[in-house]
This record gives sequence, structure tokens and C-alpha cells, in this order.
Amino acid sequence: MLPVLFFSFTHMKGRFLAALLFIAGSFAAKAQYADPINIPVYYSVKEALADKKAKQLNLRDQKLFYVPKDLSKLKHLEFLNLMRNNLEYWDKEIFTLTELEVLNFKLNGIKYVPEDIANLKKLIRIDFSDNSISYLPQEIKALTKLQYLHLSFNLLISIPEGIGNCKDLEVLELDNNQLSYLPQNITKLKKLKNLQLGFNQFHEFDGSWLNFPNLEILNMESNSISYLAQEIEKQKKLRTLMLANNKLEVLPQGITNLKELRLLSLANNKLKTLPEGIENLTELKTLLLNGNPISNSEKERIKKALPNCKVYF
Repeated sequence: MLPVLFFSFTHMKGRFLAALLFIAGSFAAKAQYADPINIPVYYSVKEALADKKAKQLNLRDQKLFYVPKDLSKLKHLEFLNLMRNNLEYWDKEIFTLTELEVLNFKLNGIKYVPEDIANLKKLIRIDFSDNSISYLPQEIKALTKLQYLHLSFNLLISIPEGIGNCKDLEVLELDNNQLSYLPQNITKLKKLKNLQLGFNQFHEFDGSWLNFPNLEILNMESNSISYLAQEIEKQKKLRTLMLANNKLEVLPQGITNLKELRLLSLANNKLKTLPEGIENLTELKTLLLNGNPISNSEKERIKKALPNCKVYF
């Protein structure tokens, strides 16, 4: 099995200080590719075919409109990088690569994910970000080994219930889509550590969704959220909570029980006060409150309650 190494680039699109801190800190992602030291990486199908057991193929930035027909002959392929080409349609050859563990389709022009994705049952990491995908099939449920799913910057309006069957998922990136709700059984993703939902169309975050015992990063920035459920307190391992650019007027008392929280971004909301008990957030290092109508007396209370935290008003 190949090491689970890959990459995930986050577009800035004018994000303010909170996002900069977020990316520079706990959510920083390095450009990691395959494992060229221990396993050869090939840059053309012809080259890879010379090795009857080729495992890694990088066809990034080759201006491809379709994948080479001989791709299907690479029966041992585990890593396929098709990033930044001109691919708009799915070639059937891809779905014959049943040993694939890593598939990167980032920055192409595909509009949907076909049901045949279920053939690739060994996939651990998928990057479909920066495409025009509006549809994800229920057959995603067949990918039970999937740990990382990158779908940022697409046109998704819904996520299938089948996602709940991908119980090994640790990272789910759905930011910059057109989502307004999540499937109920998303709470089956008990291993989830990083959930990216920023820049969508959420108006609330249903309390029944807040049941991820291992979640460390939750990003809901730039939606239209006016209500945050008390159940947020169930996310005991949460270290980063991004809620900037929403419509929050009050926060639930339960937010003061997030004892592991390091970064809390609440910039550009409608908050006048923070809940009593914020002094319980003893691990908090950065709190962003700029763009809220907070009085001077409340600012002083907050700073006094959090002496070891850098607070931005």
C-alpha cells in the first residue's frame, strides 16, 4: 500500500485575517505527492507500461482532453494524478484501475461523478476539487476505505446519504459549493477530524449534525448562519471553529465547554456579547471578533476573561 500522501490547496478569494491564520496554522496543507523515493513515478502511460507493475502515474499539467486508451493496462496502478488538465468527461479506462488508492482530478472541467466510481473500492484519497461537479452518486457508499474526500469549489447542492457509509473518512472538504443542508447520516462519520463547509448557503447548523466525537476542525465561515445549536458542546476535541461572515447574534452557552479550542473566528457577525463562562476556554490562543457591534465594556470583560488569548476587535 502506498503512503497516504497528497495535496490540498485552498483558494483565498479575498478571505480576511481569520482565514490567513487558519491556513497558516492548524489547517496548513503541504504539497505532497506520491512516494518517488521508494516507488518509481512515471509521467506517461508509455513509460509506465515498460514497468509491468507500475504503481504511480503523474499526468498533471499535460493538457489532456481524454486519458490515454492504454491506461487500462496498468493493472497495478495505485496513484493517478490527472490534476490541471482539460478533462470534462470520464473515460471508462479509469474504472478498470481497481487497485487505485489515490485519484486526483483537481482543476479540470468534470460536471459529475459517475456511478462507476464504486468500482474503485480501494480508494483512500480523492481530490475532485475545482471542477464543475453538481452531482455525487449514492454509489460513493462503496468506498468504505476512503479517508480523504476533497470536493471544494464545485457546484454541489446536496450530498448523498451514501456518504455515511464511508466510515473511515477523516477529512471532508465541501467548502465553496451551494450546499444548504447535510444528509442526516453524516453523523455516522465517527472518525471525521476536519469538516470544511465554508462559503456555502447554510442558514443554520442543525444540532443533530453535531455528533462527531473526533472532530478537530469545523469551518462554517461565509454562510448565512443565524443560529448555532447548543449541541456544539458535544464536539469535545474541537480545536478550530470558523464562523466568520455569518449572521450570528448570540452564541450558545455550550461553546464555553470546548476546552480544547485554540482558534475561534467570529468576525463579521452581529454579536454584542459572548456567553458567561468564556474564561473556561483556557487553551484558546486566537479569538477574532472584528466586525461585531461589541461595546467597550464587553471588550474589556472578554480580554480579562482570556488573558492568554490574542483577541482581535
